[in-house]
Amino acid sequence: MKIIIVGATGTIGKHITSALKKDHEVITAGSKSGDLQLDITSPASIEHFFEQTGKFDALVSATGSAHFGPLITMTDTDFRIGINSKLMGQINLVLIGQHYINPKGSFTLTSGILSEDPIVLGANLSAVNGAINAFVKSAAIELDNSVRINAVSPGVFEESSGYFPYFPGHIPVKMDRVTQAYIKSVLGAATGQVIKVY
Repeated sequence: MKIIIVGATGTIGKHITSALKKDHEVITAGSKSGDLQLDITSPASIEHFFEQTGKFDALVSATGSAHFGPLITMTDTDFRIGINSKLMGQINLVLIGQHYINPKGSFTLTSGILSEDPIVLGANLSAVNGAINAFVKSAAIELDNSVRINAVSPGVFEESSGYFPYFPGHIPVKMDRVTQAYIKSVLGAATGQVIKVY
């Protein structure tokens, strides 16, 4: 399979890349690194990216920024960081990528536990993650040519100890479990699913 991984050098992305490149052709992508570069906040950049990749079988998105901070000082500009990057960036990978993906291909997006289990300072991420999950469920009933789409929704990672103080009482998830959720989405048969790793 020809698999695109956007955010391939990130915390999750490097593990997904390592797991899939053993048996598949993997194209790595990021804002500043990888085989190809793109700005997910720019539809024109995404279009140019797919013109370079050509047809593909699967796309994994493990990327996207959001605002992390108190609600009382949050502004429209702050909130749109998550909307423009993690939400619309991933959605546009699908809206544009659907015209390049091969029949029976798949999209795998990334949301997160905060859609269901919010924390202080995480309102932007909670809203964005919830929207990603809803988009995946809806897009699954419309994508043509038996193309599948899922979201992986992980908890806080063991490797992200800097975030532990913001997740009191949360049990960090092992990266191998998170990686297998992406493998399940790419190589399995499910569609319209939010694969939770909590």
